[in-house]
Amino acid sequence: MKPRKSHVLLLWMLICSGMTEAIEPISTSIAVGMAAALTGFLASYQNIFYYFRECCRPEWISFNRTGLKADLERKLIGQHIASRIILRAVNGFMSNSNPKKPLVLSLHGWTGTGKNFVSQLIADSIYKEGMDSNFVHVFTSELHFPHASQLETYKSQLQQWIKGNVTNCAHSMFIFDEMDQMHPGLIDGIKPYLDYYDKLDGVSYRKAIFIFLSNAGGDSIVQKALDFWRGGRDREEIQLRDLETELSLSVFNNKKSGLWHTSLIDKNLVDFFVPFLPLEYRHVVQCAMAEMIAAERQPDQNLAEQLAKDLVYFPKADRVFSVKGCKTIGSKLDYYT
Repeated sequence: MKPRKSHVLLLWMLICSGMTEAIEPISTSIAVGMAAALTGFLASYQNIFYYFRECCRPEWISFNRTGLKADLERKLIGQHIASRIILRAVNGFMSNSNPKKPLVLSLHGWTGTGKNFVSQLIADSIYKEGMDSNFVHVFTSELHFPHASQLETYKSQLQQWIKGNVTNCAHSMFIFDEMDQMHPGLIDGIKPYLDYYDKLDGVSYRKAIFIFLSNAGGDSIVQKALDFWRGGRDREEIQLRDLETELSLSVFNNKKSGLWHTSLIDKNLVDFFVPFLPLEYRHVVQCAMAEMIAAERQPDQNLAEQLAKDLVYFPKADRVFSVKGCKTIGSKLDYYT
């Protein structure tokens, strides 16, 4: 009968804590025998310790395509374009044992449309610990890069951080939030790590994932969605080809995009520019219902509709798109109950 994991861990703790001294005095022959048995035991079950502490191994990093597909279909509301692109991009990348470059995704759209949420779903599908994984790294401009005068210092620190973490685990993920508030040119500092290099200073970055989140380009996305609405066309008819070129140009030429005139764009290092459409009233209602379920509360359709009606919409006369998407739904639920 195989020892239980709990027994293995307990034995390991006893050894590490020195509690075996409690059985002294002990004969040399018995001690040697115990040591030999223990050595064989630990050799046979050395992999068991990987289950108790996160490490860069399949026990902790393993892509769940089915899980990601289900989450995108059930949890990501009103984003048929983003859902399709994300699933294909991540699945293709994680299924390739020898990718030619890191996966680079740039997510764009108004606040509250699901960009951060998608990053979480991707992390959950790859890492057992999800966003809490030691291999998922999140940067925000105001917290990590607050002073324009220290741009060169930030570049150097960012390079060292990425190199160190990818050296530790090839399957590392880096998320850059609030890209539209980031100092122009900062991202160019990590360009070599996103390019088609086999190795840089002995380190391969090809299995890493970089995700940029930005509100930049959101206005052009909203305008396209508004054009479809005014033309009496369903939003599900909007395709990536209707937005991709205009979106990339908008981001490249926007000084507040974080990707302004960056070589990542003109060198085609961003694999996908992913548009997030503005959310309508019906989507906000769905968000409210989903939030209730997540909070283990009884779903209330009337409450969800009341909450959705009280939000600010654009254009004001038509009240088509929620200005803040679903961003404030969670906090407002407490106010309405």
